[in-house]
Amino acid sequence: MFVMSFRELRNARAMEFAIHEINNRTDLLPGITLGFQIHDSCSEVLMAVKVAFQFANGVEPFFNDTDSCSKSAAAAVPALVGESASTPSMSMTRMLGLFGIPQVIVSHFATCACLSDKRQYPTFFRTIPSDHHQAAALAKLVKHFGWTWIGAVRSDTDYGNNGMASFLKAAQEEGICVEYSESYYRTQPRSKLERVANVIRTSTARVIVAFLHSWDMLFLWQELLRKPLPPLQWIGSEGWIIQSDIKRCIGCGGVIGFSIPGSVIPGLREFLLDLSPAQALKSPLLTEFWESSFSCSLKGSSGGARKCNGSEDIRALQNTYTDTSQPRESNLVYKATYAIAHAIHGVICNDTQCDKSAKFTPWQRVNFTTRNGYQVSFDANGDPVAAYELINWQVNKDGYLNFVSVGHYDSSRPRGQELSLNGVIIWVGGQTQVPRSVCSESCPPGTRKAVQKGKPVCCFDCIPCAEGEISNKTDSLNCMPCPPEFWPNTQQDICLPKPVEFLSWDDTLSIILTVFSIAGAIVAVSVAAVFYKHRASPIVRANNSELSFLLLFSLTLCFLCSLTFIGQPSDWSCMLRHTAFGITFVLCISCVLGKTIVVLMAFRATLPGSNAMKWFGPPQQRLSVLTFTLIQVLICTLWLAISPPLPFKNLKQYKERIILECALGSAIGFWAVLGYIGFLALLCFILAFLARKLPDNFNEAKFITFSMLIFCAVWVTFIPAYVSSPGKFTVAVEIFAILASSFGLFISIFAPKCFIIMFRPEQNTKKHLMGKATSKSL
Repeated sequence: MFVMSFRELRNARAMEFAIHEINNRTDLLPGITLGFQIHDSCSEVLMAVKVAFQFANGVEPFFNDTDSCSKSAAAAVPALVGESASTPSMSMTRMLGLFGIPQVIVSHFATCACLSDKRQYPTFFRTIPSDHHQAAALAKLVKHFGWTWIGAVRSDTDYGNNGMASFLKAAQEEGICVEYSESYYRTQPRSKLERVANVIRTSTARVIVAFLHSWDMLFLWQELLRKPLPPLQWIGSEGWIIQSDIKRCIGCGGVIGFSIPGSVIPGLREFLLDLSPAQALKSPLLTEFWESSFSCSLKGSSGGARKCNGSEDIRALQNTYTDTSQPRESNLVYKATYAIAHAIHGVICNDTQCDKSAKFTPWQRVNFTTRNGYQVSFDANGDPVAAYELINWQVNKDGYLNFVSVGHYDSSRPRGQELSLNGVIIWVGGQTQVPRSVCSESCPPGTRKAVQKGKPVCCFDCIPCAEGEISNKTDSLNCMPCPPEFWPNTQQDICLPKPVEFLSWDDTLSIILTVFSIAGAIVAVSVAAVFYKHRASPIVRANNSELSFLLLFSLTLCFLCSLTFIGQPSDWSCMLRHTAFGITFVLCISCVLGKTIVVLMAFRATLPGSNAMKWFGPPQQRLSVLTFTLIQVLICTLWLAISPPLPFKNLKQYKERIILECALGSAIGFWAVLGYIGFLALLCFILAFLARKLPDNFNEAKFITFSMLIFCAVWVTFIPAYVSSPGKFTVAVEIFAILASSFGLFISIFAPKCFIIMFRPEQNTKKHLMGKATSKSL
């Protein structure tokens, strides 16, 4: 059983109104009267094909408004307005082309993108945008509101399948994932409808894009409402978003979707309402409309219905036929009719008259403006510029649904600016908060997305960035490594400059080492003062006072040179600290070595006939110290000239901080300096060890041996400690070794002498110092 569509009747009469308007104009097709025929396809493909055959064969139509169009004139009709749906339009266009009938089809509601293919449909035009644009608009709408996890349902027709295919492609480009894509058509078994409804109920997506015909949408909603349903945000296509029949859905407020823009057609309402029972009897379609609207019979009693008595008032009707507030589809029919008229006018008419016998191609392209202010034009594919209104279903105070315009989409605007919102959107459940529909929550900065195995890219886990890497935006696919001198903060969303570490003056360890260094220097100067005051005493004179003073001076420099290792390394401090250390220690060891040789020479000088001291007197002692020291100066000079120590940012030892240190430059130079010090210390140790048992009450060789033993022990243990010490402690270990070896030399050599000078003056005599070995020793 078929039910009359008042909407389609209004569209048919809108075409009739446009033709009457064109025929009354003097500037468009002057002297030409347009006629028309109206065929009813009942929205079925088979009926559309049948109508096309009737049209091609000149069979009497359902409705002929004028006698000017004879049956034999059917083949000469240049154009068709319609079909409303895509699939019937495809069938009619192909069938007419198959028989070589050159009529142009200008559809007002067939949106399938496939109809833009001019190789298959060369004579097809339309005043409604292609679904290619609607699909892009829907994808941008979904992207705009942050929905990345959606469901999709479509009518199992050319309109639904092609429209959804375009949408899925656009959605993929926008980074949107589709949990499911289901199809349904109202003539399919109910089991198919139940299966689709169950998929929707059990899904996790809370936003559904529906490319459906209005009746398919209504059947699906009715099935969904049979069982409890979670709140779902529906996104509609123009196929159902403004259909009044859908308003019967209870609890469907909050739906949004795109519709063609509405516009008032001046005079259309008066034309539609200017209908009397006598006029309705002239057309089977109008007769059916009248009888359906008033539940009466115009031709007499039929099926128990009462006879229409003439008191019926068409202006009192409230249905789709009489609703002309913003007749969106009727406006497209209006534009399609005018497009045909302008195309004919452009070919057969000049400024004043038209040639009725002129031949013309039916696919003449046009560009004009309608009386209600709309620009009409077609591109190379026969499509108009895509423009949509964003419609939101809002429930008013009385509980009725209203179609409220809340935005626009214009494909002619710059990329990224096509969609604009200008109203408050009411979402599902009457909420003003945008609903969420995601498979996985966004990954915060500091993490990256890792796609879950076997799932779409919108389903992911948030993995913290690896050490030394950051991500500074939400949903980052990859983490970026920080530059070498930077390190991530705790949240790993920004790179911060690495703290630079060195042994600074305000460091506690530096303060302690500085105190010991200065204290050592002060003690050495104090001892030198004591020695100078008692320079005539036997113990000072017997131990080579000149070398003792030089040794105290070098020890003072050794204590102070440790201060060059503290503070931020610079070019001069790096060169100074290593060369000062190397030269002062060689000077110190040279003095100790000279004292050791003096002890050996002095013992040999006591032997009969020996003149050893003649060969190692004060001049030779000074020369030996100078020679040994100059050799170290030469090594340091070569080191500084070839590859000197320079400041270096050590980025490898620690990932999270920078160690500012002095690079050795030439490792050979560094180890040559240390090796030379070690050689002199070892030589001194051997000579002192050989002289340790020489008969003397105050055998200085024993103290030198002990001091060299301490010195060597300190620097042997220094090497592994230096290599394994972290950061600034490497420098601290080096300072500690300098201070420890300096204090070892100082205490071993000078502490016993100072003790005798200060506390045992009775032993500070020549007799006591020259006593026999069996005498009481210290």
